Amino acid sequence: MIDSFLLLATESHAEGEALIGFHFDFLESNIFNLAILVGVLFFYGRKAVGKILSDRRNQIAQAIQEVEERQRKAVTALASEQKKLTQAQAEGERIRQEAQERAKVMATEIAAQCERDIARLQETAESDLSSEQERVIAQLKKQIAEEAVMKAESLLKERVNYDAQQRLIDRSIAQLGG
Repeated sequence: MIDSFLLLATESHAEGEALIGFHFDFLESNIFNLAILVGVLFFYGRKAVGKILSDRRNQIAQAIQEVEERQRKAVTALASEQKKLTQAQAEGERIRQEAQERAKVMATEIAAQCERDIARLQETAESDLSSEQERVIAQLKKQIAEEAVMKAESLLKERVNYDAQQRLIDRSIAQLGG
């Protein structure tokens, strides 16, 4: 190919034309220029373009491998976290059930304690009521006795004069044996 290029260059130089020139004839010049450009690019650029494409292919392959590795790690991490979530949910359910059972036990214990407290308060109230009732009855008896004595004294004072008192004393002495 280089030989043909040199041959063309020498022929054009021999005819007095420039080594490389532009023809403004649309069909002839564009196709010829395009063929030369493609040939030069193919000959010289094949290695550079091949190297660039190879590097790019390697970068893309490496990026794909990295993404696949990250995806595998993400899937592993997701499975691990889902397992932890399942365990945490199971633990939460177990704690909730234990709390409910504990609440039932506590409610039963509180109810039993309340019943014992109510019974003790009733006994205390009955005992207090009974002692208060006895105290009130004793106080009433004392008050009635005092009022009876006062009433008797007042009746005696009204009905018994000095002569009646002397007769009562004499009779009492006579009964006693005196």
